[in-house]
Amino acid sequence: MNDEEKIAFLEGKIKVLQKFYAAALADSTVRYGNAGILAEIESQKHAEQMNSGRAYAAQFGVKEPKQVFEKVQDVFGCATWVCEDTEKGFTAVSNACMLCSFTKKMGAYSPCKMHCLSPIEAMIKAVNPDAGFTVEKTLWDNDKCEVKIRV
Repeated sequence: MNDEEKIAFLEGKIKVLQKFYAAALADSTVRYGNAGILAEIESQKHAEQMNSGRAYAAQFGVKEPKQVFEKVQDVFGCATWVCEDTEKGFTAVSNACMLCSFTKKMGAYSPCKMHCLSPIEAMIKAVNPDAGFTVEKTLWDNDKCEVKIRV
């Protein structure tokens, strides 16, 4: 196997792992929802994620808020984010999300906050504690996910 074949093989393995990871998160969301404890778990996870934001950011090598969207896209391969600068920061938009798609097929509970947006918010606030984080839309209810970041 030459180097190009090895790279293609490894990229394929990563894609499979990303799909399994998204499916596991979707499954947990549906199970928590069916058990009637999703809101409680989301709240607990949000607090934990906000406390761990600095560690997450360090693990990802994040130095500035916009990098958070780039890093989660690269590592998890779930949502495709496009960031556009605004007067007071930037807007991140995703038109596709594997996690949201899988969860919609499995049940009626949104995974967006617990498994995506809260960890992103935690990392952004870790590198810029004064940053504003506003979720305008999610793919769960809309045609895109849109997050406004004020820096």
